[in-house]
Amino acid sequence: MLEQPFDLNAEERAWTQATLARLTAKLFAECDRVGSAIPYIAQNGAYREDKSLTDIVWWTNGFWPGILWQLYHLTGNERYAKPARAVEEKLDRALDRYTGLHHDVGFMWLLSAVADFRLTGNERSEARGLHASHLLAGRYNPRGRFIRSWNRDRAGWVIVDSMMNIPLLYWAAERIGDPRFTYIACDHADTVLDKIVRPDGSCNHIIQLDPATGALLGAPAGQGCASGSSWSRGQSWAIYGFALSYRHTGDERYLCAAKRVANYFTSQVALTGDVALLDFRQPAKPVLWDALAGCIATCGLLEIAEACEGAERASWLSWAMRILRATDTRFCDWDIDRDGIVQMCSGAYHCESDRHVAMVYADYYLLEVVLRLLGKDARLW
Repeated sequence: MLEQPFDLNAEERAWTQATLARLTAKLFAECDRVGSAIPYIAQNGAYREDKSLTDIVWWTNGFWPGILWQLYHLTGNERYAKPARAVEEKLDRALDRYTGLHHDVGFMWLLSAVADFRLTGNERSEARGLHASHLLAGRYNPRGRFIRSWNRDRAGWVIVDSMMNIPLLYWAAERIGDPRFTYIACDHADTVLDKIVRPDGSCNHIIQLDPATGALLGAPAGQGCASGSSWSRGQSWAIYGFALSYRHTGDERYLCAAKRVANYFTSQVALTGDVALLDFRQPAKPVLWDALAGCIATCGLLEIAEACEGAERASWLSWAMRILRATDTRFCDWDIDRDGIVQMCSGAYHCESDRHVAMVYADYYLLEVVLRLLGKDARLW
């Protein structure tokens, strides 16, 4: 299906262009401060930790170069490519170390090395992306038809976040003409659809499968409030992840799954001013938010909208705009002297240390969705 520009009205287009101007101004300033360090959480308005020094295998280490490559695609300015490539080179230490890497190699290398290859044709970057693709494919369990998520004693564990990593396999299949990667990605997506997505469109975060048979053994709470609850970021991973699997395969089941979860997500944020609680089934008190979930979800809603026409397309676009503008009004810090744009992001319900903070990957998704609304994004997934 050919991509068509989004039909924004004059007021929406003006807001989106103004927001892009604020984004580029703040990220320009951050680029000077951060350079080729790898930020994660802004503490009191500053990125103090450099993950390249403290945890080179940390799963979010691709998002800063992802921001830089999006800005490079927008501007053509090498000031963004240089630190992005420097981070990519640092991540070679993660490949060399190997232990500590798990299913999130898609997050790490799609937005760094594969982005570099797509935008510049860098052959060394292509090799890095293919290396990561083979690592992810190597986690496939052929008896249970899933990609195991974490390491240690969790051979049958799968988390919903994994749906955002399998686009690395779709890319590898296309790049080297090997359908094995697509078979693995689709087997995994089918298992997630069957065992993580619930009939009402809500999702488990984690499932435990029998690694010998693929039978469902349990569904722990994970980063949500409790088993059977509805961690909002997990819903957003599912929306975008299934929509991306539809883009890469044309399988209508994946689009239907994305819509089902999106309908659930939008019905929940409609109750709280178009922004997401940390868990949609959390207790009334304390009120905990995750602005990050909304940023991811908007990208997924636009992915769905591109697959639709007419009133349905307009409806998904409208929801994306509602969530974006509510996030801007309530949760964004546009002071260029402070690091971190999207505030009130939360890692897990039961972890206070990363609750209601500014996380770099919320800013990545905010930048991506604003660029996409204007037809200026680099398709990095």
